[in-house]
This record gives sequence, C-alpha cells and structure tokens, in this order.
Amino acid sequence: MPSLVLIGAPGAGKSTIGKLLAESVDCDFVDTDIAIEESEGRSISDIFLNDGEAYFREVEQKSVHETLQRADGQDMVVSLGGGSILSPQTREELGGLRVAWLQVSISDAMKRVGMNQSRPLLLGNVRANMITLLAERTPLYESVADVVIDTSTHSVDDCVRELQPLLTEKGGVA
Repeated sequence: MPSLVLIGAPGAGKSTIGKLLAESVDCDFVDTDIAIEESEGRSISDIFLNDGEAYFREVEQKSVHETLQRADGQDMVVSLGGGSILSPQTREELGGLRVAWLQVSISDAMKRVGMNQSRPLLLGNVRANMITLLAERTPLYESVADVVIDTSTHSVDDCVRELQPLLTEKGGVA
C-alpha cells in the first residue's frame, strides 16, 4: 500500500507538496492526474471537452485503483485528483491507508488556480464553482482523512515537515 495519499481541492498543493515530500524521503511520487494525461495521451481539459465528465470520472477511478494496487508494498506518495474522492470505490479503497487532507481556503485556492483552463470544473464563475465544489467535497475529504493540514496557513516546507513523520513511522519509509 502507498505510504501516504494526499487529497484535497484544486489549488491545495497536492502535486507540489507531494513531489517535495517524496523527494525528502527518497520515495516514489505518483500524481494520478498526470498518470491519466499520460495514459490518455491528452490533457484532462481535452478529456472533459471531448468525452465529458462521466467518462473522465470512469478513467480517473481506474487510474486511482491501478495506482493504489501498483503501490501495494512500496513506499510512495500518491496525489489524487481533487474530484477522485467523489467515487465511493475510491473512498472505500482509501480505508486503512494513510490519508492526508490538504485543506485550502477559497481565497487561497482562487489565487493558486486563477482562471486555469486545465481545471474544467472551475471554468466560468471560478469563485462560485470553487464554493460549490468545496461544499460538496469537504464531508468526503473529512470521511477518509487521517490528518488535516491547512495549506493556507502553512508554507510548502512546513507542510512537508509535518507530513514526513507519516512516512517514517512504522510501516512507512524507513
């Protein structure tokens, strides 16, 4: 099983923190959004535009499942796409794993994602969409998280330092 799974909304810092955290303890890092883009040969925006959200969620579920299966027994940091938590199967698979919810305030998420075209669910009224997205997903993040870190009040380096013990405790990276 992976040493640590990172969840959170767009702009929470999952990719940035996950990569630095994995480097800090010399283990593998997998960002499932990047894995999806590589396997599909196109961007997430293109998948949404051409095939719709339902198709994307199906591909995402498969990618998350395969990543968690492949990581079994390995030391790894896994960053899940912000919406992957919507899948009941993903939430079930996260049971028993170390899961860190990287929280972010709406204002900080807005600053970080801006008008990013690669985040299709945020297009249009970005602030309103982020408020709706967080309202929908917060209870799901809470339901699977072992630890919560507010990335709005912690620097990237502070987040990495706080998460390192989860990778070096019994069962994690030695």
